[in-house]
Amino acid sequence: MVSESNEPDAAASDGNGADAAQTPGSELAAAEAKAQDNWNNYLRLAAEFDNFRKRAERELDNARKFAVERFAQELLAVGDALEAGISAGAASPGPALLEGAQATLRQLHKAFDKAGIKAIEPVSQPFDPAWHEAMVAQESTEVAPDTVMAVVQKGYSLNGRLLRPARVIVSKAPAGD
Repeated sequence: MVSESNEPDAAASDGNGADAAQTPGSELAAAEAKAQDNWNNYLRLAAEFDNFRKRAERELDNARKFAVERFAQELLAVGDALEAGISAGAASPGPALLEGAQATLRQLHKAFDKAGIKAIEPVSQPFDPAWHEAMVAQESTEVAPDTVMAVVQKGYSLNGRLLRPARVIVSKAPAGD
């Protein structure tokens, strides 16, 4: 009995002793390996994030640089038409020059439409300081006060955002009223 009780205790202590002897060393090695893997993963992710940030900055810079590229290509045709019109006008001034200028203006408006640029047409509309710049206030009995009577210079919007306000003549009530 004593030997039986000693054997299980000895086997248990040998097993625990062997496990205890291997466990701290193997646990430490496993923890160090896991720490090294985590460190490598961290470095890899940090490098990937840095590359992503740099790539995003490059793409943003390119978007800023070349945002008007399509519009610029459309305007090249307008420039070509103007040069051709000037050449034709120098050779034979007259109706051909006017027709060339009108064709060029149509090309320009087509380029504006493709780029989302719209002319502001404020005549007979109430004056809006967000979209119009009053150049002159003119007395009028025919038009309601604070109404746009005429456009001095067209205004333009780009995709619903003001690009340049329309310069306008605004009506005001006659001085006697």
